[in-house]
Amino acid sequence: MSKAPKKKKAPEKDEALSRKEASHLTMEEAAQELERLAHEIAEHDKLYYQKDAPRVTDAEYDALRQRNDAIEMRYPELVREDSPSARVGAAPAEGFGKVVHSVPMLSLGNAFDDDDVTDFWNRIRKFLNLKEGEELAVTAEPKIDGLSASLRYEKGKLVQGATRGDGREGENVTENLRTIGDIPATLKGKNIPDVVEVRGEVYMSHEDFAKLNERQREAGKQVFANPRNAAAGSLRQLDAKVTASRPLRFFAYTWGEMPEMPADTQTGMIEAFEKWGFTVNPLFTRCKSIEELIVFYHDIEERRATLGYDIDGVVYKVDRLDWQNRLGFVSRSPRWAIAHKFPAEQAMTVLESIDIQVGRTGAMTPVARLAPVTVGGVVVSNATLHNADEIERLGVRPGDTVVVQRAGDVIPQIVRVVEDRPRGKTKYKFPDTCPECGSHAVRETNPKTGKLDAVMRCTGGLVCPAQAVERLRHFVSRNAFDIEGLGEKQIAAFYQDGLIARPDDIFTLEERDKRELKKLKDREGWGATSVKKLFEAIDERREVELDRYIFALGIRHVGETNARLLARSYGTLENFEAQMRAAADPESEARAELLSIDGVGEVLAESIVDFFAEKHNREVVEGLRKAGVKAIPLEAQQTDSPVAGKTVVFTGSLERMTRSEAKARAEQMGAKVAGSVSAKTDLIVAGPGAGSKLAKARELGIEIIDEDQWIEMAGG
Repeated sequence: MSKAPKKKKAPEKDEALSRKEASHLTMEEAAQELERLAHEIAEHDKLYYQKDAPRVTDAEYDALRQRNDAIEMRYPELVREDSPSARVGAAPAEGFGKVVHSVPMLSLGNAFDDDDVTDFWNRIRKFLNLKEGEELAVTAEPKIDGLSASLRYEKGKLVQGATRGDGREGENVTENLRTIGDIPATLKGKNIPDVVEVRGEVYMSHEDFAKLNERQREAGKQVFANPRNAAAGSLRQLDAKVTASRPLRFFAYTWGEMPEMPADTQTGMIEAFEKWGFTVNPLFTRCKSIEELIVFYHDIEERRATLGYDIDGVVYKVDRLDWQNRLGFVSRSPRWAIAHKFPAEQAMTVLESIDIQVGRTGAMTPVARLAPVTVGGVVVSNATLHNADEIERLGVRPGDTVVVQRAGDVIPQIVRVVEDRPRGKTKYKFPDTCPECGSHAVRETNPKTGKLDAVMRCTGGLVCPAQAVERLRHFVSRNAFDIEGLGEKQIAAFYQDGLIARPDDIFTLEERDKRELKKLKDREGWGATSVKKLFEAIDERREVELDRYIFALGIRHVGETNARLLARSYGTLENFEAQMRAAADPESEARAELLSIDGVGEVLAESIVDFFAEKHNREVVEGLRKAGVKAIPLEAQQTDSPVAGKTVVFTGSLERMTRSEAKARAEQMGAKVAGSVSAKTDLIVAGPGAGSKLAKARELGIEIIDEDQWIEMAGG
């Protein structure tokens, strides 16, 4: 008989690494952290969803998820197959039959303050292209801290009930759910759809929880830690009689499969649930402004202790269902809903010192070193201070007693100074030189506003060890030149030993190695075979796609998306470089052309122009060229479309699709979308209200079509 495979041991936690900001992690460190987080979050999911015995608070769990998301955003190439970002909950526990949800039970994104709610509201309006004055209604309701369940009715009869599980597959707890008084066995009313799938939260009131724990004590049994654990443990009893003896309740708030919708709004659906016999939350309300949402949130926050059941925030949902469908989903969460969580736990400690960390772009970030303190069950010894302005705003000095909180941030933050405690004697002075290389540090001035940027930056560039190594690592990273065998450790070692100082040095390494007395193959950790493979890998990357090349240069504000946009707009590296140098003149046609690209604003344009205005940056590009490195132009995404290779401008109001939808479709068809009209424009799509752009297009004799013609051209 074959032996069962051994369970893979969870990676050990590196305390120093776990406190390091995602933006400061090397690729190797990021991979290590993602592996740890995948195992740790999976274990917490198992404890929470299967065993009903969580070991961390909601805030601590949210922080782990936030850290995982932040690292994946920085290093998308490192996203694991078992990533928590692709998973909701945990797999169903053994002992129950499995139920595959016809519609996945996904989780919500989180908002941690009023600004996050404002961002959510504005994102919705922008995505839907709502005009000023056009009403947006969003529902708000308390976020119940219980166990999610899905109820399936056929011909009005309850036929199946299941837990969330991992979001796609849950546990069959039908008989247990039948014992809950708030869940009707048969739906009331007329015109009930043949299939109805209602979802909500199983919970236990504070009063019932206290009585249950009293009975547990009297019977000599284990008491429950909190109402959520009690509800989950009670629902997931193998004997439904035990569940029936527990005082469980249920709030209905959403749905799964429902071929015939009884209403066209979230509000209407909740009203339908109530008519069918479900209990819905009486605090459910409909809001028409950001201010109403925030007032509701703070009202619920104040009343939280008097509600009689546990909540951990407020949930907002776009009211119109057709708009929910248009907004759709991103990752594991809907765009049209968000959970506004209550603040995390806070604690007081002493700020012992302030250190400066230098990032890849030269950004100098102050980090507070704290006397260790437990916040929400986690020991905290570091907190971000963001920048010099934040230090000034808080008025913090080394030696101060401060309040620290853990919200959704990867690193905790200082909330305020405790004024009635002893203060630090010396006011902190932000350094004007880089702690890594001694180069002068500056705060850039925004040419439009005349205001200083919040971030202080080292001007050392490639001479600064902190920047040079990170820039080289970025250059060879997965989404840039992707040179196999030249990882972060090798880059750091080669830089330290003077073998590689600039990107072009990578491609002359083999030739220089032939002239060295100490060969690379003789170095520790290397050999003839590994060196041969490295040189072959470098040679294979002497030709890369133009967007990879541009991204690899590490230009500020130029990520993968912008790099691809620039590559499609300029075609070749030579043209791109020449046009960017010409764009140094603010009045030039080249600058106007750069700014006409839809998606390129003043900040991005200035950053690119500044990069090519720097002599040492041009020397790197020239060095790469001399080393035989070539950038391959991108192919159009769809070469057989009527707009492939053409420049399209959208102007006026679009009534059948949003501007972002139209732009995305045009780019899929191989077109370049511009934001202004010029002699290089090939097609104008004009809607109602088109003004100066339309007039200029007519003046230049450019082809003009309306939205209906565009939709027909785009395939409907």
